[in-house]
Amino acid sequence: MTTATTDETADEFERHRPRLFGLAYRLLGSAEEAEDAVQDAYLRYSGADRAEIGHPGAWLAKVVTNLCLNRLTSARARRERYVGAWLPEPVITSDGTLGPLESAEQRDAVSLAVLVLLERLTPTERAVYVLREAFGYGHREIAEVLELGEANCRQLYRRAVQRVGEPRSRFRPAPERQRELVASFLAAARDGDLAGLEKLLAAEVTWTSDGGGKVSSARRPVLGRDKVGRLVVGGAERFAAGLEYTTIEVNGEAGLAAWSGDTLAAVVAFELRGEAITQVRVVLNPDKLGFVRRQLTGA
Repeated sequence: MTTATTDETADEFERHRPRLFGLAYRLLGSAEEAEDAVQDAYLRYSGADRAEIGHPGAWLAKVVTNLCLNRLTSARARRERYVGAWLPEPVITSDGTLGPLESAEQRDAVSLAVLVLLERLTPTERAVYVLREAFGYGHREIAEVLELGEANCRQLYRRAVQRVGEPRSRFRPAPERQRELVASFLAAARDGDLAGLEKLLAAEVTWTSDGGGKVSSARRPVLGRDKVGRLVVGGAERFAAGLEYTTIEVNGEAGLAAWSGDTLAAVVAFELRGEAITQVRVVLNPDKLGFVRRQLTGA
């Protein structure tokens, strides 16, 4: 039996932690649950026989994937009972929390839009898709992680791709331009400039608010430029007057953090295609804002 000191075990695990967190988050759509899964993996790693672990990174990825599969089964049932629209838990990505986002494809893979689409998949399909698309695993490696046949994994991947649909990253403007458009949106909202807002919104724009029964929130998405524009102007007048906003990069795209004093009240994520805003996703559920708040404040 090969043993290792506690410090050696912890140091080895910390080298893999960022990648494991990125894997767990993509599988679960929740930063809090991803942290729990990674911590559970550490406990298993610290108690494992080193002689049975040939490659720690691969061993840990398998453990985290299977821990997440167990969590996904119960998570799906909870989300089916969710009050209102369900949105993933947002994550600030400018600090490298989800790894390097140097290409449009990498940013697209962690966007809230893609994470919402992944909810269409079964837990196993989601695992196959994430391991293949986000981490570049071959089908043989995926089969080893999931303990499935390689042909079965290929079939699961094809099915997942069909359900998720074609990537749309080629239509996303550069990060600097995204920030400019979001700043213009915020300025128009504060000024009650409906005409200015409508110039920024795509005709088919959708506004989705996630209250989860915790706060007053529209239970259904709001569709269309006119309705969304009026909602924003009305909301700015009634609810947002006392809020302060900071620009953030949330899940690879430009967004806003809304503050009421020291309380993070909301995270607003924008999806842009070309020069227009096509999706606005507002996370209001306080249970989903704790991770982002810790990222922003260090507390």
